[in-house]
Amino acid sequence: MVVHRPLKAGGRPVVVRSEIVGLAHSDHEVVEFLRRAGLAFGEDVLDDPVWVEWKGGRAHEYETA
Repeated sequence: MVVHRPLKAGGRPVVVRSEIVGLAHSDHEVVEFLRRAGLAFGEDVLDDPVWVEWKGGRAHEYETA
């Protein structure tokens, strides 16, 4: 899963297997996208680069500066 940099309007596009699956506004929403992709993990996986790659900006931030 790739979580892209925050958009100007807020939220981060989330991509799973080269497909945009939604716009996350919180860590909880990223975990939900993982669950929908068949990966039932908790928030502890968000800092594991094996499962989640954070692009641009800092991880866990969903609004632009």
